[in-house]
Amino acid sequence: MRRLRRATARAVPLLAALALLAGCAPWGLGTARPPAAPSSGAVPSGGDYLPYDLEPLLRPGTDKYLGAAVDGVPASTVPLDAYARLTGKRPNLVEEYAAWGDGFDSSGVRTAWGRGALTLVSWEPRGTTMEEIAAGRSDAYVREFARAVRRLDLPVVLDFADEMNGFWESWGPKHATAAQYVAAYRHVHDVFTDLGVANVIWVWAPNIVNPAPDVALAPYYPGDGYVDWMGMIGYFTRDEDTFDAVFGRTLTELRALSDKPVLVVETAAEPTARRTADVRELFAGVSGDDGIVGFVWFNHEKRADWRLEAGSAASRAEFRRLASGARYGFDVRERTGARP
Repeated sequence: MRRLRRATARAVPLLAALALLAGCAPWGLGTARPPAAPSSGAVPSGGDYLPYDLEPLLRPGTDKYLGAAVDGVPASTVPLDAYARLTGKRPNLVEEYAAWGDGFDSSGVRTAWGRGALTLVSWEPRGTTMEEIAAGRSDAYVREFARAVRRLDLPVVLDFADEMNGFWESWGPKHATAAQYVAAYRHVHDVFTDLGVANVIWVWAPNIVNPAPDVALAPYYPGDGYVDWMGMIGYFTRDEDTFDAVFGRTLTELRALSDKPVLVVETAAEPTARRTADVRELFAGVSGDDGIVGFVWFNHEKRADWRLEAGSAASRAEFRRLASGARYGFDVRERTGARP
């Protein structure tokens, strides 16, 4: 179980976000792009819009995503630049959090893209239920969010209702059945599909199974047609932790479900004397598994101080040394053929 509570995402007024998008979206992937959306804001489905080729981002070969969740990112480049100076390399995947009802942060996504990074939006449906979402009661909001994503015309990673196997979440086992969760996930995905949104990498990300070993992941899996990356959320909190001790059992369950690529959606280590070893374990585990596309370091102070700057100089130096490898931190724009 994650040893923290995430910060609530900064609300982005939807009308303002849409206004920023009008008439100013650059081309995303490839060379042939679809025509502009009608001025009414409706995004038709079907053949009017060409699909993105997300494969170079979905499966980056032996290269890895060096991700970070940092306060103020991706809306501002200032904390991103500070993090890059600390680690010696700019992240190519940045994570932000959106509460249910928040608008899509198109400006922030564009800012990150301009620095060679994908944005991963962790979309947290608090204040509603899985049954209500599956029944379409949030459809007006989901459609507006989806239209804003489509208009941006850049690839975006969406992580809907993660940690669904965690009893601490309002969509977890204490509040929703696995069937209700799957129905809600599929419904949100289907709304995007019906509106012709093809620039989304969909993530399904359970918490590591260690704190809830009796909650099987299989009933919560929406299916390969709905998932692009399988995710894991887990933190190094014990002296005896290794990569396998933290993620091994979860990884086994995931791979029994699918051969989809795996992303460590959130991770970090407590700032103890063990952090240097934990950092080494994290990089070794991700580097040694071709099926894992990378990780996101949760660089926040929440219940524990997970920030890299809170650890020892030795742990920061080890992170910097390992991040310097050529496999980490590729420029996502170069992989897609998109214009910077």
